[in-house]
Amino acid sequence: MSASSPPQRRAGRKFDSLEQEAYLHLWRTYDRLKAIEDDLFETHRLSAQQYNTLRLLRAAAPEALTVQGLASRLISRAPDMTRLLDRLEERGLILRTRRTGNRRIVDVSLTDAGRTLLEELAEPVRNVHRRQLAHLSADQLRMLIELLSVARGPHEEPDSPWSPR
Repeated sequence: MSASSPPQRRAGRKFDSLEQEAYLHLWRTYDRLKAIEDDLFETHRLSAQQYNTLRLLRAAAPEALTVQGLASRLISRAPDMTRLLDRLEERGLILRTRRTGNRRIVDVSLTDAGRTLLEELAEPVRNVHRRQLAHLSADQLRMLIELLSVARGPHEEPDSPWSPR
């Protein structure tokens, strides 16, 4: 199949609706692309969410992020932020600090070890993204980004950095 030709629908596949078919294609695609990144992160004893957490903390530096602020910026929801942060802190990749004025608020920041790990992962992560999507043209990638943004838009929180532009 060439980069410009649309995928062919397989005979015999039955879906309840076009929306269901589109959704299942998204899910299947996510599964296949995630397996590629999981292989990389497993070698560094990280999950994709832990990596994303470290990236967000690096972007916020030198400022810290509150646990709630961090959770709201994650690509996918983390049902147990405390456990995710516990694992990163045990490895010395992050630092959690309770505010003196309000001990219920916990600030999270990246350590030097966390920054070093991100630097080590920079090129391998770029290579993973190439393996995942380099077969698409720049125009196709832009179109995919736009379509995914539109599909997700009604379901995003209004202040989410992922809300459609």
